[in-house]
Amino acid sequence: MNLMLRKSVLGVAGLVFAGGMFAGPVASFADSGPVAGESVASVAVRADKPDMGRLVPHGVQGEQSRIDLGDEQVANVRAIVAATKKAGMDERAAVVAIGTALQESKLENLGHLGDRNDHDSQGLFQQRPTSGWGTVEQITDPEYATLAFLKGLEQVDGWRDMPLTVAAQTVQVSAYPDHYAQWEQQAADLVAEHWNS
Repeated sequence: MNLMLRKSVLGVAGLVFAGGMFAGPVASFADSGPVAGESVASVAVRADKPDMGRLVPHGVQGEQSRIDLGDEQVANVRAIVAATKKAGMDERAAVVAIGTALQESKLENLGHLGDRNDHDSQGLFQQRPTSGWGTVEQITDPEYATLAFLKGLEQVDGWRDMPLTVAAQTVQVSAYPDHYAQWEQQAADLVAEHWNS
């Protein structure tokens, strides 16, 4: 009886070994696994985050600015990412939108600022009702404001091949067209962090 049990165990072990030999090379093609010198954790990150080459295809221009974000600002980042996906646009569009909102409002959904207001500009993108962006209620809704911005971006021929500051300026027509460039790295980092979250 003991001999029979040992033979059964050895037989099963042999099948497992043979199965492993057969499945091993096949499995290695299915799962690329870590590259030499790369940890398993970095492979998981690589799969979960968009490629920086897609987020910032032209590299960043000039000195970069960065601000710490509070809960409201992070919620607005997520709203911009969600609206970008809803519009059927890619991660680069989200980078342009977030970079624009960083410059225009520091990702705060601004209401009318009284004497400090630039005309009737409001919301994340400082859109103006009198310029046809929508009603105050609409442009202070993060999803609506983002979709309106992205609709404008889609109408810009070749926006994907433009630096962020040029694409943003073409939509926004700002008095300070070069100021968008300083937010590209933080915008790309935010999209990388929140695109798949």
